[in-house]
Amino acid sequence: MEEKEKPRLSRLTAILTQLQSKRIITAKKLAEKHNVSVRTIYRDIRTLEKSGIPIVTEEGKGYSIMEGYHLPPVLFTENEANALITIEQMAIKNKDLSFVKNITSAIEKIKAILRYSQKGNAELLADRIYFSGNNNQEKTSSNLMQIQSALTQYKVLNIDYVSSKDKPTNRNIEPFAIYSIHGDILLVAFCRLRNDFRHFRIDFIQKIVTESKTFSPHNMTITEYFEKYVKN
Repeated sequence: MEEKEKPRLSRLTAILTQLQSKRIITAKKLAEKHNVSVRTIYRDIRTLEKSGIPIVTEEGKGYSIMEGYHLPPVLFTENEANALITIEQMAIKNKDLSFVKNITSAIEKIKAILRYSQKGNAELLADRIYFSGNNNQEKTSSNLMQIQSALTQYKVLNIDYVSSKDKPTNRNIEPFAIYSIHGDILLVAFCRLRNDFRHFRIDFIQKIVTESKTFSPHNMTITEYFEKYVKN
């Protein structure tokens, strides 16, 4: 009996974490993640509800946790804590100041809930990890967080942009995706001036303003974008 309960208890804890980290998640996704049947997930959800977790069920969409409800802080395993420290060291090499400041602040909060023994290990690991690239810690932009916010809220951005040929231009754009290549961060956006998708290096953006007006989400995935605009 005890051996059978351990995997389920572990799964229930993981489902709680996933519900808290996503806006909504389907039973099918949870079943695939934990290698169980959808029916098993239904039983797990009922168990969590009976334990007092306010789970919201959206018919045809999936599950989420009631807005405003917060679970107690989770405990990280040593490997999970080490992975977070590694992510922080990778992020420090990023050229966007707004991103570095926010990731550092976020990980500092996470470090605060690490066990005492893990904190010492985290400090040691941080001193022993080194990633090449941007070795001068150069920061060439501070626009990434504002762009991410506009992307998730479907807000139009007005940008003053200078191309690689030093040609200045002003554009109204609809942010679609962000990707990095050779250490440079690029924004994929629908350009209202060109009436098509374009990509913009965010360190070439001289000024950025988030407009109050919104746009309709583009019915396309990032994979479909690359297949249509990049591979051809």
